[in-house]
Amino acid sequence: MTVTERPVARQPGTEQPVKGSPRLWLGTWWRAVRPFAFSASVTPVVVGSAAAYHAGEFHAVLFVITLLAAMSIHAATNLANDYYDHVRGVDAGQPIGPGGAIQRGHLSAPAVLRGAIALFALGGLLGLWLIAVRGWPIVLIGLLSVLAGYAYTAPPLKLAYRALGELTVFIFMGPVIVMGAAYVQLEAWTWEAFLASLPIGLLASAILHANNLRDIEVDRRSGKRTIATVIGRKWANREMYLLLTATYVALVAAWAVGALPWPALTALATAPLVRPIVGVMRAGGNPRKLNMVLYRTAQLHMRFGALLAVGLAIHWAIESR
Repeated sequence: MTVTERPVARQPGTEQPVKGSPRLWLGTWWRAVRPFAFSASVTPVVVGSAAAYHAGEFHAVLFVITLLAAMSIHAATNLANDYYDHVRGVDAGQPIGPGGAIQRGHLSAPAVLRGAIALFALGGLLGLWLIAVRGWPIVLIGLLSVLAGYAYTAPPLKLAYRALGELTVFIFMGPVIVMGAAYVQLEAWTWEAFLASLPIGLLASAILHANNLRDIEVDRRSGKRTIATVIGRKWANREMYLLLTATYVALVAAWAVGALPWPALTALATAPLVRPIVGVMRAGGNPRKLNMVLYRTAQLHMRFGALLAVGLAIHWAIESR
């Protein structure tokens, strides 16, 4: 989530595919799928697998396949999002942000769409392997995840254009991935995995909301409806505060009802990271400064999830003695 150079606006159909060595070609595609955002899909898989480990089951191969499937669908969603935003002119003239492969002419719009379809297909193939090992529940998880990823910006649903982005991200990068990863390991649905998924989903929603806060003016001009454009910057800031606060409330509540062990509270050590996020938001609505809110929220999500996973593993190690 870094500040990038101002993209060069191009007319649809004028993009030139990237040329050069295979290394340059791969590097261009690697940047296009936004690997810096993969925390949003990697972290819930790690937390769900840690919840299964805490319950006494962990299979490394299943973990790797689940991780690759989640990352493939996430990368495909990013490409599909770039393609459909480009088609609608949403990103035209956007001076900052991680996208811009189409705008800068690094990749053609049709190539980006084909890349999205290929990655969705890869996620589906990996899902087929998991289905063969773990049965029909994986069919539902995989199918819904692919459909949600594509429908996020693609017609007819266009979820991100109907102020449903944060809710979609919360559901699919919270409970769906965390519980799905735990199910792959345990072949069972657990209350622990569900409650562990709530703070992870809230922080994933906060990442998207930070992105929408940064882009609020651009989205308004292009007619893209997000929660931020609907309720305005003042209330959108308050929503961000609510998402961050609810993350820690959900963690403590899960421990208080006995669903999560006390070492899971090590994730509370990330609370000081909230202060600089809030500080930047209160300083004003400069898009470049808000880009740092996006970056810091993504870092918070990753570190919170890592500590939560470590806490679950530590408790299992203590109990197994």
